Amino acid sequence: MMSMIYSLYSMVLCILIGNAYTKKKGTTMTKQMKGTPAPDFNLPRDGGDKLCLSDLQGKMVVLYFYPKDDTSGCTSEALDFTRLKTKFDEIGVVIIGISPDNVKKHEKFKIKHALDIILVSDEEKTTLEAYGVWVEKSMYGRKYMGVERSTFLIDSTGTIVEEWRKVSVSGHAENVLAAATFLHRKSLSI
Repeated sequence: MMSMIYSLYSMVLCILIGNAYTKKKGTTMTKQMKGTPAPDFNLPRDGGDKLCLSDLQGKMVVLYFYPKDDTSGCTSEALDFTRLKTKFDEIGVVIIGISPDNVKKHEKFKIKHALDIILVSDEEKTTLEAYGVWVEKSMYGRKYMGVERSTFLIDSTGTIVEEWRKVSVSGHAENVLAAATFLHRKSLSI
């Protein structure tokens, strides 16, 4: 009898511990993606076309996820990437911003701020979830689902070589450019 209780206790404990370490859809637990193939997507982009990540194979890609068009932090981040776009272009890097906003909002956002980067719409949040950036957030005690500001540097083979989570906007685009430049120089020396 005692061994049966002990077995039952052990089983319950294993289940509880396992659940604590298992990523559940929509939780704040972040999956590490560095060194893994970048999840592909085929999403609507500004200008009305669709963008498929695999179509960019052979190029480095900066894929940054942001919460909402035309908010202060998101605008600053988009302006920073736009300001540095020529430097990214020089080393062959494509910059893509993804949010759950629709294409119409993206187009207004681009025009209003003269943005020179690609903006992609993920209204269904499938790509946000694939990259682990659609998470449960909390503000003033209220829990809600939202985008964790994150950036991924993807090499020319489609592998994630660097990731930044819970990004602070100030200086972030410069840090991403430095990492992309390092990767570019490293690829030239091979």
